[in-house]
Amino acid sequence: MDCSICSSLPVILRPPRNTICGSCYDGAKCLINLINKLQSDKPANKAKNNWNSKINNNGFLRLFDLLLQTLMNASKWIIDLKNREEELEEKIVYLGEFSAAFRHRIHTDIELKSGFAASPSVSAHRALLATRSEIFKNLLESDGCKAAPMEAITLPELSHEEVESLLEFLYGGDLAEEKLEKHVYSLALAADKYDIPYLQKFCKRYMLRSMNCDNALDVLEIAEVCSCRALKENALDFIVRNMDEIVFSSGFEAFALKNPHLSVQVTRASLMDAKKNRPNSA
Repeated sequence: MDCSICSSLPVILRPPRNTICGSCYDGAKCLINLINKLQSDKPANKAKNNWNSKINNNGFLRLFDLLLQTLMNASKWIIDLKNREEELEEKIVYLGEFSAAFRHRIHTDIELKSGFAASPSVSAHRALLATRSEIFKNLLESDGCKAAPMEAITLPELSHEEVESLLEFLYGGDLAEEKLEKHVYSLALAADKYDIPYLQKFCKRYMLRSMNCDNALDVLEIAEVCSCRALKENALDFIVRNMDEIVFSSGFEAFALKNPHLSVQVTRASLMDAKKNRPNSA
């Protein structure tokens, strides 16, 4: 049976509003029962009695009209969301074509090179680098980079794979999970050094969701270097909650020797947590 609520027909072609299917009828009935239950839970008063009287007399039709309007609005909202999703997907595909220019080296006009010896350079586009990073923009506007042919810009702290991953993110705004897992610390440092805010947030979110006892000390170290307070606080809290496992791990001694000031902060945080959770003595 065609239903005036869940029918796929346009509103003008739908059956009368008193024509509904069993599922919609059961749904309306459940809503009425819920409203009656909520009202019965309130203290008895005159307003309650008036409400119940209206419900008993013509409440069903009024609630049905309200339900019908709500479902129609919800249907329109879902259609709007679907249309927005399709538009977003089209934009992603459209912007992804710029990534193809990087992959296929189409009309590239600048070279980026790793600081590692004998590493090949990676071709890129000046305009892309300048829009993604103020540091790159200032560097490309310097006299040394204006004249052609130009030498490659060297990123001394990155390996060849890390340079490629950095550029892949700058072009596409995303990075494969395996590459992110492998290079997240180097990319976080590069994002801080070259002032790439979105990459900073991207790496921060990944480090937060993937933090465990094996990498919490590394996350703390990166957070300190990048002056990321929120990430540092989360890392410290995680370390304190898993102190026994982390302190006796194989990497803690090396971490302590390399970062004595952070080791002091870990110790203090642990003592403060212990003091806070200590039961009051009689």
